[in-house]
This record gives sequence, structure tokens and C-alpha cells, in this order.
Amino acid sequence: MKPLTLPTSARLFATGATVGPVVDSFHNQCLLTYGIAPISLAWPASDQALLPLLSSSSGGSEYFFCSSWTVPPLLGIAYVVLGGVLPRVFHALIGNDASDARPNLRNRAILAVATTAMIIKLSEFLTVTDGALAQQPHLAIMLAAALAQWAALDGTLVALLVASITSIGGPLSELPFVANGFWQYLDSAKDYLPLLQLDGDIAILKTVLGDDYRSLGLSSITGPCYFAVTMDAIALGRWFDGFSEGGDVDDGVGLGR
Repeated sequence: MKPLTLPTSARLFATGATVGPVVDSFHNQCLLTYGIAPISLAWPASDQALLPLLSSSSGGSEYFFCSSWTVPPLLGIAYVVLGGVLPRVFHALIGNDASDARPNLRNRAILAVATTAMIIKLSEFLTVTDGALAQQPHLAIMLAAALAQWAALDGTLVALLVASITSIGGPLSELPFVANGFWQYLDSAKDYLPLLQLDGDIAILKTVLGDDYRSLGLSSITGPCYFAVTMDAIALGRWFDGFSEGGDVDDGVGLGR
């Protein structure tokens, strides 16, 4: 398997920095607020008559897009790591995954991005929906959707391992940003306090996260979202590897080939 190339890295970064914030905005209004360099784009004034209908599709907000100027570079780096670096690390550890070479790389990448957007939108729906459905195991529904995406579009052990680890480590990686005010999860969505049960004062955590590090809260529903984002980053990385080799981008060139 060839090393990660600069063109593939650049394409992954560019996609993560542009498409990533758009997809991420599908659920972030019902999960968090941004404290540093926020971006809020309201529905056009001409659509005021339709605002109740439009806002119902965006968590009841008057804004159709909310993010932060800090998000594009962070997601650009994340896509390089998730779609380029980690698959190669795990591929080296477990050996060749014969099912990695898949045809129709472009179509799989497009479908992976589209289904990730759907899964993230599903997380918003499950978060804001009232009534009986709100009492159902949202995390299990999200995990089932993410695993279905993996089974339908990838099915490789490398991708499963990378996405599974990212679904755990991804939310935890947000703790320094939450602690330093980049964004904060809403009380209604904050159901995961990963450091709450730690005993004693841990000096390094106090230094990085502050004295109140035990109270830092996340949303558990983001775990499957990280899984899905990893799947589309890997699919894009395989497609972009085809570009880097100068061949047919749909000829099956990719990890394990």
C-alpha cells in the first residue's frame, strides 16, 4: 500500500473544510452553541412567511446554518487523519484487507457523504422530537444506522476499526475545545460527562481542561456521527488516491490495492 500523498491530503483537507461544516450544521443547532468566531446565517427575509416550516427542519431555529470559523480547519485536519492517516496505520497493523479494493470509488464516496448527512440529520431528529419516539434508545438507533452505512458501502475490517475507535475518541477530543469555550453543549443535549467519575485531582487534566474538568459535558449521540464521518472520509480518501495515481478514479484503486 502506497504512502499518503500530498494531493490526496490536500483534497481531503479541502473537502473537510468545506463540505464538513455544512454537514455538521445539520445537527449542531440542537446540540451546542459556539463561543469563538461564530457564524450564523438566517433564513432570507423573503422566506419569513415560510419560517415556521423552514425552522422546523433545522431544530426550530431561525438560522439555516450555524458554525464557527474555527470549524473548517479543524474538520480539514480531521478528514486528513480519518481518511488518510488512520486507515494506513490500521492497514499496516492488521495486514492486507482483501475486500478493501472496491469498484465505483466515486459513487461510493458520494453515497458515503450523502448517507453521513442523513445520519447526522437523524441525530437532530432524535434529539428534538417529542413524544413516544423521544423515549426510544436513540443511541442504539444511531449505531444501527452507522453500521448499516458501513455494511452497505464498505464492509472492510480496516474501516470498521478506524470508525469504531473514532466514535469513542472523537467526542473525547472535543473536551479541550469545550473547556476553552470554543463551543458548549446545550443542557438538553449534554448527557455524557466522561470525566465525572475520575478520583483525585489529575494535574495534567487541570492544566489542559481547567479546575472543573469533571463537569465538562458532551452529547453521546455524537459518537455514531463520528463513525459516519469517518466512513465518508475513508471513502473520499480512496477516491482521491485514484486521482493521485492518475488513473480511472472508478477502477478500484484504493486501500489494499
